[in-house]
Amino acid sequence: MTGQDLKNSILQLAIQGKLVPQDANDEPASVLLERIKSEKQKLINEKKIKKEKSLPEITEDEKPFEIPDSWVWVRLGEIAIVKSSKRVFEKDYVNEGVPFFRSKEIGDLSRKEPVKTELFITHKHFEELKEKYGIPQKNDILITSVGSIGNTWICDGRSFYYKDGNITQICNSQYFSSSYIELFLHSSVFFEQISTKVSGTAYNALTIIKLNNLILPLPPLSEQHRIVAKIEELMPLVEEYDKAQKELDALNAKLPEALKKSILQEAIQGKLVPQDPNDEPASVLLQRIRKEKEQLVKDGKLKKKDLVTTPITDEEKPFEIPESWEWVRIPEIGVSQLGKTKNPNQTKGISQKYLCSINVYWNKIDLANVKEMLFDKDEIDKYQVKKGDLLICEGGDCGRSAIWNLDDNICYQNALHRVRFYCGINPFYVYNCLLAYYNNGTLNDYIKGETIKHLVKGKLDSILFPLPPLAEQHRIVSKIEDLFAQIEPLAKALSTPM
Repeated sequence: MTGQDLKNSILQLAIQGKLVPQDANDEPASVLLERIKSEKQKLINEKKIKKEKSLPEITEDEKPFEIPDSWVWVRLGEIAIVKSSKRVFEKDYVNEGVPFFRSKEIGDLSRKEPVKTELFITHKHFEELKEKYGIPQKNDILITSVGSIGNTWICDGRSFYYKDGNITQICNSQYFSSSYIELFLHSSVFFEQISTKVSGTAYNALTIIKLNNLILPLPPLSEQHRIVAKIEELMPLVEEYDKAQKELDALNAKLPEALKKSILQEAIQGKLVPQDPNDEPASVLLQRIRKEKEQLVKDGKLKKKDLVTTPITDEEKPFEIPESWEWVRIPEIGVSQLGKTKNPNQTKGISQKYLCSINVYWNKIDLANVKEMLFDKDEIDKYQVKKGDLLICEGGDCGRSAIWNLDDNICYQNALHRVRFYCGINPFYVYNCLLAYYNNGTLNDYIKGETIKHLVKGKLDSILFPLPPLAEQHRIVSKIEDLFAQIEPLAKALSTPM
């Protein structure tokens, strides 16, 4: 339950007579209503207010719930004088003087935000309006009636005037609590009624007629005050609950991703699965890769410079790894290559589908929008993606990666690096290393550029990776997949409102 849900529940209990106990000594609301009617008739006779059209009786079908015996259902117009201001024209605005409020300012006041009004009228004009039409008094309720309908503010005695049509005034009375009426105006019963009663063509408006016809449950006056006091006692607790709930929701929203990041970090440090002394050490795996590369040099498929490795110093190593692991760079375990640069002048070749950065997402290759361009036969061989190749975004979201895991081959262009591994290196393990580096910020150290960022080939090839034995690579990948699968229902449960 959110803080707003809790607040709504408390308001509902309040207007149903279930928040505070009834007192048999209270004057019933039916007697209070008769006194209100007598007072209004007196004001009519004294010509202080105009006689209004009779309001229809409230039918049983209109009453949304049962109320205590000492309460009565009334229409707002039966107990309150509902009115609007007299029009103030644009020519009457001045740079300073008495503040002039619109719906925006009432909205700010209802949210307890400081009012920064831009409009004023002169003190002289204000006094003229006060003399001729009257001005809002302390404890009058203002309600926004156009656009964002239902923002309320109980006047605090300050001098101001307000825009006609956008705001409606509910005059205070000794016969009801303005704070209780405001509680009703924030309840679901009010909003359910105005959802069918607002009118207007180009915009919605809550007219005086519609407000007068709203039905509300009226308690005895003493009980109104008790209800308001109880609400004032509970609302700080509701606000504390709301704050705590929002903090918990924020934590819940972050928890699944935080768990995934923690799992990846444990994985690349050799802490996710146990080491097996029977595994062939990574050093032996590197020797086998070295022999494979030497053979490729003999076959003319690699150059001698590809056998050169740059020593890794202890100062470069970011953390400790198990003894059976080794620190490596991509050129020691695979070959990285940027894709084909698009040539608008090329007119010969075979049209081939190709991947670019818009197709590569973390652990996903989106084939919904695959482009085509011309490749000659040599380029097809050179820029083809095969199953098990790791694709890495060179620009944009630098380092974003996915593995081509389909049997069909496809080409790629120079917005992507393709990494093809030796000796059965598990590409999903290296992918998880990249994702861990992306999450912990390590990858940022290798990205060039301020506004336009790039992970150039030289920088990609210089990244250090912790390399486990081949068998442990497979165990790590399997464990990550298993744990991530368990996190998915947790993420769904945490995101579902209670």
